[in-house]
Amino acid sequence: MEVLRLHGANDVRVHQEPEPVAGPGEELVRVTAVGLCGSDLHWYEDGGIGESVVDEPLVLGHELGGVVVSGPREGERVVVEPANTCGVCEACRVGNGNLCPNVRFLGHAPVHGGLREYMSWPQHLLLPVPDSIEGDHVALLEPLGIALHGIDLGHFKPGMSAGVYGAGPIGLFLIRALRAMGASRIVATDAKAHRVEAALASGADEAWLTEVDGQPDGIRDVPKVSVTFEAAGEDAALETALITAVPGGRVVVVGIPPTNRHAFSAGEARRKGLTVAWSRRMKFIHMLRAIEMAAHGTVSLDDMISATYTLDQGAQAFGDLVARNGLKIVVKPTP
Repeated sequence: MEVLRLHGANDVRVHQEPEPVAGPGEELVRVTAVGLCGSDLHWYEDGGIGESVVDEPLVLGHELGGVVVSGPREGERVVVEPANTCGVCEACRVGNGNLCPNVRFLGHAPVHGGLREYMSWPQHLLLPVPDSIEGDHVALLEPLGIALHGIDLGHFKPGMSAGVYGAGPIGLFLIRALRAMGASRIVATDAKAHRVEAALASGADEAWLTEVDGQPDGIRDVPKVSVTFEAAGEDAALETALITAVPGGRVVVVGIPPTNRHAFSAGEARRKGLTVAWSRRMKFIHMLRAIEMAAHGTVSLDDMISATYTLDQGAQAFGDLVARNGLKIVVKPTP
């Protein structure tokens, strides 16, 4: 089978390898669609993320789905829950599996991800996909779940206003989900004009074009919002989230910065008494909610995928990801 491996910064190569064999409690999955994520971008550009580095060729990809090809569920379409948590640590016991220190996470070294034709994964982490969710849209369920987790961290309630700073796929799903959940007003920013337009099309009431390293002129004059979301991984977006939050409001940091540090004005946060919540992946319940909301059309998955590639076009796919062309980039390991 074909496998796309990351050998180091800006270096992905296709390999021919044997098909994996499903172990006890696992099933073999033919992978049909893999979304490329901001964390994949950091792995690709930097050869690592945070304190984790590529020390052997790594298979990326954790936003994925496919078809089960072994066992009693053979032929079933599934979305893959990428986090295989231990279930016994303190975080898992209190329902915070997304914080499990022993997690095996697809596409995060040393666990290989979905950019391959076949993979094996635990049965209970292969979730059925209703027919109402179209083929490649299966790769969008995980980022929708990430957005839903962020909204929960923001303590969002219907009628509240919100700011979303960074209108990539996660930011756009934040906007779509907030609108579906009854937001009274949504403000957005992005450094790409086409993503500003996508924010408006997704339900933002106003969207501002900004420089990557600054705030839009006049952003301090925008009426303050109840909860804000940093979804760009940039200090400037976090600063915008602090500026536009109401006194006593909540700021949720969803993006991953290019380095292992964030810098922001402490005075802005201190004078307003803001609560800053840091988002780490999502909980299992958020994937279930994402499937339900997408299946019923509560949150639309349409118009999010801007380009699809095969495994042997991997370098081009990652090039588009680095350039932030389009919206969601999907790689199709098999038809």
